[in-house]
Amino acid sequence: MASVSVPLPGAQAAPRPKLGEYFRWSVDHKIIGVQYMVTALVFFIIGGALAMLIRLELLTPGLDYSGTGSVYNSLFTMHATVMIFLWIIPFWAGLGNYIVPLQLGAKDMAFPWLNAFAFWLIPPAGVLMLMGYFVGAPEAGWTSYPPLSVLFSGDGQTLWIISLHILGISSILGAINFIVTIKNMRPEGMGWFQMPLFAWSQLATSLIQIMGVPFLAGGLTLLLLDRVAGTAFFDPSRGGDVLVWQNIFWFYSHPAVYVMVLPGMGVLSEVISVHSRKPVFGYKMIAFSSMGIALVGFTVWAHHMFTSLSPELRIPFMVTSFIIAIPTGIKIFSWIGTMWGGKIRFNSAMLFAVGFLSQFVIGGISGMMLGAIPVDIHMHDTYFVVSHFHFVLYGGSVFAIYAAIYHWFPKVTGRLMDEGLGKLHFWVTYVSFFFTFFPQHLVGMQGMPRRVAEYAPEFQTLNVIISLSAFVLGISTFIILYNMVWAVYRGKVSGPNPWRALTLEWQTSSPPPAYNFKGEVIPFEDPYGYGSEASKAYLDEMDTRLTPANLLGKGGTASGNPTPEPVAGD
Repeated sequence: MASVSVPLPGAQAAPRPKLGEYFRWSVDHKIIGVQYMVTALVFFIIGGALAMLIRLELLTPGLDYSGTGSVYNSLFTMHATVMIFLWIIPFWAGLGNYIVPLQLGAKDMAFPWLNAFAFWLIPPAGVLMLMGYFVGAPEAGWTSYPPLSVLFSGDGQTLWIISLHILGISSILGAINFIVTIKNMRPEGMGWFQMPLFAWSQLATSLIQIMGVPFLAGGLTLLLLDRVAGTAFFDPSRGGDVLVWQNIFWFYSHPAVYVMVLPGMGVLSEVISVHSRKPVFGYKMIAFSSMGIALVGFTVWAHHMFTSLSPELRIPFMVTSFIIAIPTGIKIFSWIGTMWGGKIRFNSAMLFAVGFLSQFVIGGISGMMLGAIPVDIHMHDTYFVVSHFHFVLYGGSVFAIYAAIYHWFPKVTGRLMDEGLGKLHFWVTYVSFFFTFFPQHLVGMQGMPRRVAEYAPEFQTLNVIISLSAFVLGISTFIILYNMVWAVYRGKVSGPNPWRALTLEWQTSSPPPAYNFKGEVIPFEDPYGYGSEASKAYLDEMDTRLTPANLLGKGGTASGNPTPEPVAGD
């Protein structure tokens, strides 16, 4: 039976870094990962506050707080931009930074200095973007179509462009680091198909970023030149073409949806297998489907432009829009197969994973509807699109982020979050999310346009339901924030492996020591082989080797590493 190295006797579990260390330059991937995630959570609160202001305006059909509408335009522009580029994408980069080296048994990322540099580009880029409010906030939406983004938006639009340039550089550097780390730093005995599926998802995500971000950077450069240098790349009156921007932008931005979703899919593979005590059903197909999504995602961009394309060009992109549903469907059926017959623990992490499944499927169905040309033309620029987008990115990405926090919080801090608060957080979030975004399907099908502050009075009843639910959804965020802070100081000590998992990150102390592992690291042959006699023996061996006496030495106390409770199905 294969085994892994654990901290040798007398090697004390690492204490949590002091708070000040997170505000300084560090090349430790664990500190960098926490810096990413906490920074992203701060921007999540900012983006959520902007969303609350949007829904406050939409409580009534008329203009209440937005003046001429410019304020409202800046609200939805900055809300979407912050949530995408400063919340979801950086959070996944941070989680990957923390977890991937541990899952590979590595001491750090391949390029530690580059890793730190990539993070420290993000805070100034975020501040620069928000500074737009002092010089005329951008009003052209997160898509920033010309001529709105060239002629009719304030100087904050220029800061918006520069900020996205900086964030793009950070993404490229981070992607390079992930690809090299995953390719070159796997331990002996971990082939490609013994690698955890979260690492596969980070690899696919990084490939998308390497291929897609340069296109966005090129388009942003042209947009910046049109704004500040008098060029006419997107000005039809001087020989330019506004559709050039749309093609460049969506060639990156449709795959960017998978940059936000693929890591969440990797999280689901980890969480569902561990908490169902079942091997992953169709491991190789899940791995291949991640790479398939990364490839096919670059053939779908023009379905965002059905109303701009000539009829003969619409058909191929409708076909690719349907094709990309296949690898996603493979994952969903594999997760259901993994749960089928399992001994499921419905803890907070598992609840959010199952919540992801149900909400993401709704978003996928509405996405297939929008992939059909006649439906898309009818629904284009209505609230149906807003609903679809949020079912994919909130019901998908954010639910998966919550599952990841509850699952890996013990590894990062050595403490367990409160399960009562976690389940309260899930149910408040799940119900309020559904009633925030599902009714938007209805108002969208009836023709309510998005990105406008004034709407027909017949839509008000549903908009009141949507807004009130949104306010509850916003409040629900503070449940998990309180839970995290409480757990850091008062939570139950978790020990190294509270879930009795087989992947390598659980085979060291919580939090991990400097350089993560002591001695040689040899992975278990199947990271998801729950239920086998080999896995039972392996986990029993780890229970013995990860005892307080071994971790702390003779005379040590057991407070940092309690004996794991038995788990059904081991």
